[in-house]
Order: sequence, then C-alpha cells, then structure tokens
Amino acid sequence: MINRNRLVSQFKTMVEFDSETYHEREIADYLTQELKNLGFEVTEDDAGNCLKEQNAEYGSQIPAGNLYGCLKGNTAGEPVLFSAHMDTVRPGVAKRAVEGKDGVITSEGDTVLGADDLSGIAAILEAVRVIKEKDIPHPDIEVLFPVAEENYGKGSQLADYSRIQARQAYVFDLSGEIGNAALAAPTLLSFQINVIGKKSHAGFCPQLGVNAIEIAAAAISRIKQGWTDKETTVNIGKISGGVQGNIVSDECTLIGEIRSLRDSRAMEEWDKLKKVFEEAAVCSRGSVKLLYEKQIEAYEIKEEEEVVIRFKKVCDAMGIKAVTHKTLGGSDNNHFVHNGIRGIVVACGMNEVHTTSEYTTIDQLEKSALLALGLMTAGEPDHFV
Repeated sequence: MINRNRLVSQFKTMVEFDSETYHEREIADYLTQELKNLGFEVTEDDAGNCLKEQNAEYGSQIPAGNLYGCLKGNTAGEPVLFSAHMDTVRPGVAKRAVEGKDGVITSEGDTVLGADDLSGIAAILEAVRVIKEKDIPHPDIEVLFPVAEENYGKGSQLADYSRIQARQAYVFDLSGEIGNAALAAPTLLSFQINVIGKKSHAGFCPQLGVNAIEIAAAAISRIKQGWTDKETTVNIGKISGGVQGNIVSDECTLIGEIRSLRDSRAMEEWDKLKKVFEEAAVCSRGSVKLLYEKQIEAYEIKEEEEVVIRFKKVCDAMGIKAVTHKTLGGSDNNHFVHNGIRGIVVACGMNEVHTTSEYTTIDQLEKSALLALGLMTAGEPDHFV
C-alpha cells in the first residue's frame, strides 16, 4: 500500500528545510500547501506571534504558528487527531539526508537528521495519500503540526483546542521500534536558584564576605540527584557564579529540572530542594531567590482506553508487536491530554535523536506510514495488503 519511493523522497525534501525551533516558517509554508493539495482545510494559528513577543531568537523573521488541518470523512466514526512537530533541535541548519545501500538514512554528520520529527510528518502525509489514491473509507482526519515542541511544547501549549473535534490522538514522536507507544509522561519543572552572598577580598579579609558558591555547595551536598524514586528524577545541570579567584563570590546561579510521572511528587521534590537552599543560606548569612516553571504536566492513559485498543488492533493487523510503556520524556501530547484529548505517543522511525548520529531507515518509515494508515481507517486488515 505504501509508495516507498514517494515516502522517502518527501522525507528527504523536508529534511533540507532549516527548521530549528523558532525557525519553522519555510517548512510551515511547504506543509500548508501539501495539506491543501490533499484536500485538507488548513489554518495557521497565532502561536508564532505570541512566542516571538517572548523570545528574541526570532529576530526579524516572520514567525510560524501551529498548523491545523481537517480532512472530511466519508464514513461513520469519530474524528481522530494525528500530530508531529515541525521543529528540530540544533545543529539543524543545512541538513542533508544521506541514504545508504542498507536502507539507513543519516545526515552528513555535522547536523541532526531531523527524523525527530519529520519521520512522523512524512508517515502521516503518506498515509493520507494512500487513502486518497485507493479511496479508502475514513472518518474525519485532523492533523496538528506544532511549532516549538523542542522547547517544552511551547507551540502546542498555545494551540486553539476549541477547533479540534477529535477526542483521541496519535502523536508520532517516539524513538524505538514501530509498535512502541508511550501511555504516560511526566510533569517537568525547570528551576533557577540564585544564591546571594557578599563580596570581599579573598586574601586580605575573606571573613567579611559571604561566599555564595560555598552556600550552593553546602545545599547541593544535601540533595539527592538522579533517581529519587522509580518515577522521579532531580538534576542540577548548570552552575555559574563569581567574578575571579581573589574575590569571595557574592552570587551563584543554578539551573536544573525535576521530572516525575506523578505531578504531586514533582512538587514534593521542589519543596525539599527549596527548603534545603533556604536553610543553607540562613546558616551562612546569605539569601536565595528560587524560581520554577511547570513546563508540562504528567498524564497517564489506561490500557483499556479506546485509543490504546485501536492502536493494538492496528499493530496486530500489521503483524507487529504492540509494546506500551511509560516515558520520562515530554511531548505535545502532555498539552493534548491536559486539554481533554486522550492521546498516546507512538514510535515513528527516529533513532539516536538530538545527536548528529541520528538516523532512520526506509523500512521504519514504511512501517510508520502503514501504522498511520491503519489508525486513520480503523485498522481493517484488507488495508494492509
């Protein structure tokens, strides 16, 4: 059913767009036309303009918003939403797809490939093409291609959910073999802690100073980082402070994150961290300013929900094993679930993502497109022959 040559060609074409986060204008224009050519009614929301007001990375370029499209169905059934994000991580400028004789597709080695998440977009578009060519019955098909997913799903957070009719979604944005699906994802808190001390000369009068770095070190020594339980992690990923070696540091800044599959546990860890830093500052005559932002909120989809049953049915019809699990990685689906759409995140042919070793394979792209086809058409077995 899947046209492998066409699928690979479109994937390669999309790879060549420079679509790093906040630079999705060109690929958004391309996808708008592709969707219209397939019969979708397409709209672009105002997310890009909203994000540009908050972020200087846009510069003078015209921002892109989230793309929403609806293809009217020709048979009974509830509408289903399919999603994959348009942006890629850095380094993502001047990407080129290199196809090996073994069917493995990589970049030239100095950029990411962008299979995260162009493999997902390619699969969705190819599935719709097959439906149109073969005149396969389908309910309404909705698509949402967000911007700025790689920055905690900032684009989908601003999407107009009143426009979306589907109550089930398949987000093509997961690594691993086709047939893998994530049913739960975490709350993610990003935080910044500013420790404030007092400057003094480190040689002549260190006793007059309050060393902010020392306060931070004392606090860090009391914090359990890494896994704090089987579903929660804490990490301080960046520390900076001080002026030079002969001055007692009067400031130290720490940046980190907390992830947990339970929202309450993430908040518990933040409260612990906050208390430890406040106590350390008081003990050393310093002070602290603590800021956090809840980037995404945890969710869990149950095995018995229709969106999962449908997925397993399609995998069975394809002859592949459905493997469901939880992930500590966030996605646009966190925002979908928060807005009443029961979605799961499915593997779509991306490997070693966020590295210059990223790759996909022609076989994975084909299976991913076939999965999308089955999910769009209720997984009837004759659609796979």
